[in-house]
This record gives sequence, structure tokens and C-alpha cells, in this order.
Amino acid sequence: MTGRTRLLDPAVGQAMSALSAAAKKGLGDPALAELVVIRASQLNHCAFCLDMHLRIAREHGVSERKLDLLAAWEEAGDLYDERERAALALTEAVTVLVEGFVPDEVYERAAKHFDDSGLAHLMGLIVAINNWNRVMVSRRIPPGGHTP
Repeated sequence: MTGRTRLLDPAVGQAMSALSAAAKKGLGDPALAELVVIRASQLNHCAFCLDMHLRIAREHGVSERKLDLLAAWEEAGDLYDERERAALALTEAVTVLVEGFVPDEVYERAAKHFDDSGLAHLMGLIVAINNWNRVMVSRRIPPGGHTP
């Protein structure tokens, strides 16, 4: 039995997994999806999710340099393209909600790089990883133990 099935009622875990899978599939860019979930997991201090998604990102060909500098993506020059930067800005805004809402300029920036479907999948992915982060952090689940 994996840690996730012990953490949640099976129906809730399956629903959360389905949301994550649908959002990733609909986004259509596995490398970008992993950058998004890693950045949210960094902000939420979720060691379990970082451990798992860093490995998955490498499997999808995300460079070590991008992974190393992700926490400072805004200062990383042109390492991240404009689409990635827009997705990461939206990820931070949704994850932290500093002003109690996502600033219009952040949302509009993302909307320039994603069509309605892509934006909906990106938002779904951000919401899904934040849910997983909160479950794992609140239960203090350590890294490791994830089997694909």
C-alpha cells in the first residue's frame, strides 16, 4: 500500500489523482507540468512531492540547470522561456495568494501563452498540486516511498 492510500479515503485519493492526471494530460507539456508542480512544492515545503517530481522532471528531460535555478526563476535570465515564466508566475500567485487573489496582470500574462483549454488545465494542475502538498505536509510525510 502506498502512502497516499493511507492518507486519504480511497475515493478522495482517486479523485485527486484523476484531477492531477487530467490536468497534466490536457496541458500537453510534461516538462512544463513538472516545473509547475515542483515550484508549488518548493513554496509549500513539501519534501515528498519535491522528491517525486524532481525525479519525474528528469525523466521528461528537464535540464539540471532549470531544476537547480527554479527557486530563482525570475532572476535566471532567459533560461526559462516566456511561456514557462508565465506559468511559474501564475503558479506562485495561486499558491501563495499574497493579495488574497491572483493579480490581473499575472492572469493576463498566462492567458497570452495558453488558450482557454490550456489555461484551464494549468489552473487545474496548480490546484491539484497544492492539494497534494497540503495533504503531505499536514501529515508530515517524508520524501521517498513513491513508486510509479
